[in-house]
Amino acid sequence: MTLSREPSMSPSKGRIHSIETFGTVDGPGLRFVVFTQGCSMRCLYCHNPDTWAMQGGTVMSVDELLEKYEVNRSFYRNGGLTVTGGEPMLQLDFVTELFVEARRRDIHTCLDTSGICFKRDPEYLKKVDRLLAATNLVMLDIKHIEEGRHRELTRHSNTPVLQFAIYLDEKHIPVWIRHVIVEGYTDDPKEQQALGYFIGGLRNVKALDVLPYHSMGENKYSQLGMEYALQGMGDLPKEQAVRAREEILKGMRRRRLDDARKTD
Repeated sequence: MTLSREPSMSPSKGRIHSIETFGTVDGPGLRFVVFTQGCSMRCLYCHNPDTWAMQGGTVMSVDELLEKYEVNRSFYRNGGLTVTGGEPMLQLDFVTELFVEARRRDIHTCLDTSGICFKRDPEYLKKVDRLLAATNLVMLDIKHIEEGRHRELTRHSNTPVLQFAIYLDEKHIPVWIRHVIVEGYTDDPKEQQALGYFIGGLRNVKALDVLPYHSMGENKYSQLGMEYALQGMGDLPKEQAVRAREEILKGMRRRRLDDARKTD
């Protein structure tokens, strides 16, 4: 799926939902965070349903965004620029132009994506390679390791996500993995270990963030007149996310032991 553009729009312009000037959870250090407009996923726990519409947001140029970055550049000395969403890879050409110019200015770039847009099409891969050449870090959100459960949670197959993870490994792009623990959906220790087993086969993973479900988006659905699928579900205790992370790490260690035995 691609984000349709007005005839006057060029790759140097994109649809932006919002900007966070001082982000602390979207990559290393203090960061300038750009939230793009448009997302094809429909995650049950999504807390930004206002980013879904493909034609919403504000049209902004690469230069406009980087001018805003430069205002506070001194604060980003150990951080940089993160583009998230929505799903930023729906605006692949625009994000690429933004990252290419950011790298020209010696700005650390981080792409926060679900990987749902990925496909091993030669022409598409040429575009992806150009983006990755200007990307310092990818934060990859793996919603679920099981195909059926992933569809239940997001309405989409997880095949593109896992293929993208493998492709990033092939290209030696540093990755942080994110995974959200939702009661009744991603809280099965066996599934968590299966996720870890997959991640353990990747050599480019630099961090693993396991996050507890929170209900912060519930009020937003009400304000937008939308039904929230997880209405009434309480926030997951942080301790459960900590235990889940340990299960994922078990799977990672088992995979690496298995891979080591194969090379003996």
